[in-house]
Amino acid sequence: MQQHIDTYDFSGKKAIVRVDFNVPLNENFEITDDTRIRRAVPTLKKILSKGGALIIMSHLGRPKNADPKKGDPKFSLKHIVDHVSECLGVPVKFASDCMEADQAAKALKPGEALLLENLRYYAEEEGKPRGLAEDATEEETKAAKAKVKESQKEFVKHLASYADCYVNDAFGTAHRAHASTALIAKYFPNDKMFGYLMEAEIKAINNVLNNAQHPFTAIIGGSKVSSKLAVLKNMLNKVDNLIIGGGMGYTFIKAQGGHIGNSLHEDELMPDALEILKEAKEKGVNVSLSVATVAADRFENDADTKVVDIKEIPDGWEGMDASPASLENWRKIIMSSKTILWNGPVGVFEMPNFAKGTLQIAQDLADATAQGAYTLVGGGDSVAAVTKMGFADKVSYVSTGGGAMLEAIEGKVLPGIAAIEED
Repeated sequence: MQQHIDTYDFSGKKAIVRVDFNVPLNENFEITDDTRIRRAVPTLKKILSKGGALIIMSHLGRPKNADPKKGDPKFSLKHIVDHVSECLGVPVKFASDCMEADQAAKALKPGEALLLENLRYYAEEEGKPRGLAEDATEEETKAAKAKVKESQKEFVKHLASYADCYVNDAFGTAHRAHASTALIAKYFPNDKMFGYLMEAEIKAINNVLNNAQHPFTAIIGGSKVSSKLAVLKNMLNKVDNLIIGGGMGYTFIKAQGGHIGNSLHEDELMPDALEILKEAKEKGVNVSLSVATVAADRFENDADTKVVDIKEIPDGWEGMDASPASLENWRKIIMSSKTILWNGPVGVFEMPNFAKGTLQIAQDLADATAQGAYTLVGGGDSVAAVTKMGFADKVSYVSTGGGAMLEAIEGKVLPGIAAIEED
């Protein structure tokens, strides 16, 4: 049975909390962006304030073949212990092996906290075999998968043995059916719950997918149609306006007979693009593509540029950013909307000279929010844009989960959420 963090009695109990502390570190192992840690603090502090003891678990990066006993210094959570202690206001103890924390967990007193070493040092966390030879036979692969799945059961059981209750506050990994996000919950049938961050993420997604006020506009950008095809199709059943920007837009333009020069596109997705346009028309959804583009003569920040008609990009040139005319069209749509979902940049955001369009969308969303619209932003570059502009607190919600949010707006059930909500 799902519990609620506000009403659950943590007094004298040990809570094992899955967080997403997969934070970026520089070459000196210093945190360069602690957003994910700060977003989890309210949940962790709540448990401590209610007399509970904290056992915090997370992954960091993608250690490929780390020896669980030795780990890999590049991906060790020991680098963040001091900062987590500072954020929580209590000294955080550290278990250098997540599978050998029995005594440390047992010794925890109310108000104390313990951080476990990187869960992904163990193949059992993801349930994927490691060290398979490239030429492994199908039979060998099958046997390796079965072996890690079997050992995964003990891995999950061991993690669960440390605590009295389980809290999932890691939306960034909610789309993964991993040991610490989807499997451990079954060991706490009456003592499992979401943290505040997970609750907020679920509410934000429900606001746009199930409770949206109209007109509802989705702005979907990014480089490839293939990575957002399911999102585009699902959005056609939800929105009044669908703005398609970024590299994926050129596939739509070429599919309609436009000349796109050297612009990024996917020929094999052109039939899908035409089908989306056809279905949108049938459903009365207004699809807005760029009318012109900032084209460059090479894929570099200091390339020569010119604004050209989106359907007449010269050979040797490629579309790099949304044009002023396109942005003006999109602003009119955004400012007349009551609900807005944004996922993905509308230009080559990594290059400052081609980030103007994406930054303008961030400005538009902040303006729309001030006017009363509900705005949800997700996806690395979109989040970076609102953060860079200082608008993170001027939109309704900024999601912490790129892949998780993407799968949610595709309409998929996320394993990390289902594990808590299931009886």
